[in-house]
Amino acid sequence: MQTRRERHAVAAVICLALVGVVGFGDAVVDRIQAAQGSMVHGPIFEVDPLWPQPLPNHWLLGTTIGVSVDARDHIWIIHRGDALSAGEVPAAQDPPVAAECCFPAPPVLEFDQDGLLVGHWGGPGEGYEWPVSNHGIFVDHMDNVWIGGNGGLDSHLLKFDRYGNFLMQVGQAGARMTGPVSDVTGQPTAVADSNDTESFGRVAKIFVDPKENEAYVADGYFNKRVAVLDAETGAFKRFWGAYGNTPDDAPLPRYDPNAEPPQQFRTPVHCADLSNDGLVYVCDRVGNRIQVFQRDGTYVEELFLAKDTLGAGAVWDVAFSRDADQKYIYVADGVNEKVYIIDRKEMELISSFGDGGRQPGQFYGAHSIMTDSHGNIYVTETFEGKRLQKFVYKGEGSIRAGDQGVVWPSR
Repeated sequence: MQTRRERHAVAAVICLALVGVVGFGDAVVDRIQAAQGSMVHGPIFEVDPLWPQPLPNHWLLGTTIGVSVDARDHIWIIHRGDALSAGEVPAAQDPPVAAECCFPAPPVLEFDQDGLLVGHWGGPGEGYEWPVSNHGIFVDHMDNVWIGGNGGLDSHLLKFDRYGNFLMQVGQAGARMTGPVSDVTGQPTAVADSNDTESFGRVAKIFVDPKENEAYVADGYFNKRVAVLDAETGAFKRFWGAYGNTPDDAPLPRYDPNAEPPQQFRTPVHCADLSNDGLVYVCDRVGNRIQVFQRDGTYVEELFLAKDTLGAGAVWDVAFSRDADQKYIYVADGVNEKVYIIDRKEMELISSFGDGGRQPGQFYGAHSIMTDSHGNIYVTETFEGKRLQKFVYKGEGSIRAGDQGVVWPSR
């Protein structure tokens, strides 16, 4: 039998061993983190590979070009079914091929939190001109649904109720087709006019301010401005270009990351979203920058992201975290195929996640981004991506600085 002194000695050895194990474990963790890169405090996300649920009726998504979240936390998307190839929708061909599958889904789709499709509508109808190429969707504080378009004739935007009943059209389709007749098409060519107060130049996205009931229009793929409308009447109230300048449609030289930033936006101006504290965040997509303004167009600051990116650019869309201060901005990048996480107060990039590919958590044309009241992120994919993905918010903690890669669910 051990004496009390012997038992104390054994206990001391065990304690020293445990301390060593804990210290060794901490050292291992430190080495792993060092190998992965430095760690920062930020929001944690995991992709939900089983969301949304399968669509009914053998429906497929085409290029998925907009996302919004309403007061019910329902997720709305808009897509282009005409972007599906004949091989994807043989049953929908004219004449139809003898096949059960598949058909383009209606353009506007509404999902609940479980990813179940609970609403669908959209397309041409009486009293309005459906866009040649619909682009962007926003559900405002009164459950009105706003839709833009970036097709050749799309000089207008549309407003519906949540059930697809038409409410208002601002601008007229084809209004910008005022240039000389084309030798190729035999039709008038389009002419940009970023100072027009009646129509638009291919709207990318609309965001409605619930406090002032004003619609901020990213206008867009042809014009180079932010336009602000009375959301009830559609009347133009104000507009501005980069740095708050009067818009100028003169051609800009090819983007050069080493050149002085131009004093006008490049096309497309891809988003103009308002934070709770009244700042407007504008996506100058090909310019690889976010410019920030006050509601009246007064310039505040700018942030460049992936500044060396060429082609379609790195700044495609923004969304805000759902804490009271909207601490973080999330930015979709459809070229480098990731989502950036930005400290909004400091306007500093702290991390990113995602990668190119077709598996859950990867992207092919990450186009539009939105958050719900729980802090979850939703990302649509254009081009051949043709889908909607959900990234579940897991609170805040230690995340890898720089690029996290695919944020796969923890086990």
